[in-house]
Amino acid sequence: MNNSADRPAEMLGKLNLSTKLAYGAGDLGPAVTANILSVFLLIFFTNVAGLNPGMAGSILMIGKIWDAINDPIVGKMSDQTRSRWGRRHPWMLFGAIPFGIFFFLQWLVPSFSNDPATNQWELFGYYVVIGIFFNSFYTIVNLPYTALTPELTKDYDERTSLTSFRFGFSIGGSILSLLIAQAIFALPLLKDDPIQKYLVMGAVFAVICVPPLFWCVWGTHKRVKETERLRQETSNEVSIPFIEQLKIVFSNRPFLYVIGIYLCSWLAVQNTVSVIPYFITNWMRLTTDDFIKVIIAVQVTAFVMLFVWTEVSKRVGKKAVYFMGMTIWIIAEIGLFMLQPGQTWLLYVLAVMAGFGVSTAYLIPWSMIPDVIELDELQTGQRREGVFYAFMVLLQKVALAIGLFLVGWVLQQSGFLSTTAGQAEPIQPDSALWAIRVLVGPAPLVVLLIGLVLAYFYPITKEVHAEIMLKLQERKRESQENQ
Repeated sequence: MNNSADRPAEMLGKLNLSTKLAYGAGDLGPAVTANILSVFLLIFFTNVAGLNPGMAGSILMIGKIWDAINDPIVGKMSDQTRSRWGRRHPWMLFGAIPFGIFFFLQWLVPSFSNDPATNQWELFGYYVVIGIFFNSFYTIVNLPYTALTPELTKDYDERTSLTSFRFGFSIGGSILSLLIAQAIFALPLLKDDPIQKYLVMGAVFAVICVPPLFWCVWGTHKRVKETERLRQETSNEVSIPFIEQLKIVFSNRPFLYVIGIYLCSWLAVQNTVSVIPYFITNWMRLTTDDFIKVIIAVQVTAFVMLFVWTEVSKRVGKKAVYFMGMTIWIIAEIGLFMLQPGQTWLLYVLAVMAGFGVSTAYLIPWSMIPDVIELDELQTGQRREGVFYAFMVLLQKVALAIGLFLVGWVLQQSGFLSTTAGQAEPIQPDSALWAIRVLVGPAPLVVLLIGLVLAYFYPITKEVHAEIMLKLQERKRESQENQ
């Protein structure tokens, strides 16, 4: 009898549109929350809650230190999970609702003391604790989700297509989140109450971020169930201690290039996004509404280019696409540093140019990582998606943390003046304005150049990946013949 149990997972056929859409939806909630946090959280801490910039940046850094412990553990446990829902889906189901609740709690401004200094430290403690819980549940839903990619398809080009669906939802959700935030901030009832603006925004996105996770599980469970069954039937995995697995992961040279490329790309993204609100309002002398529009311009461009780059990648390869996008982005970063107040039209041109590069920062590293996992399987005989994706998710968070921490620390050292809700916006000193310009241009430029060097030496081309897959298929065929 010839049935699906007798054939390898790659023979299950192409993914249908409904499965790709459901998979893409799984990144909507995490993307929306991450986008809102990266755009608004630092300025919320300094201009609404009244924390000094250094303290505000440290809150994010502490949360990511916890993630350094949390992410690999969840990745390992996800790899070892056995259930009728597969390895990844139980985590997403369990974490979805707490994920939304703790996102909302980050936008409260509790009053602990009448003494401003005491209240600052108690607010600091509150946001640290809530941030740790939120980041834990973010990991619980997002890390297993990201590890679904190689479990859904083994086709080189189809993975790029699947990744484009994922980031289509991700960037589309980010754009939608800014439009919703802009609409909330414009509500007449909230116009003069910054605390309520952010509280309402937090509540709205807490509700929005949960249902897409359930859609993802519902829409992909049949495919995942079948591939998991085939994996167990053909797997000869031997348990390896976690520390030994980490050694194997970091001995995978292409993986080191990928995480370097990804870290550089996302450090540039998060650094720029976190400082743009200050750049627009303090240097360009525009409004909060304007900085939301600028970020929307970047993300709309990134969304459109996501599908363009996917097609270009099929013709010229992932490395070439990365070089194209980064080159345009570097030019935009130089332009932002040289930009002067009043050049608003040029600001939007540069935002569109940056979107070309941001799109490749989303697409290319994530489409490379499944190829690295295949190489690891060829070398070790095991599949450890959870461990590899744990470090990718961790690096995304580390990039966010470093970006926010550095922005906060540099602003504080430059003499930036923070304020609380209801106070008049202070006039910033020249030293703070200079720091803001450096953070928006030269700082991300340096890490983008490092990322280009790493991409140049990345060794897995389309042809190399085809050889890896051929060897894996031969190994599985021999294993089945020997059974």
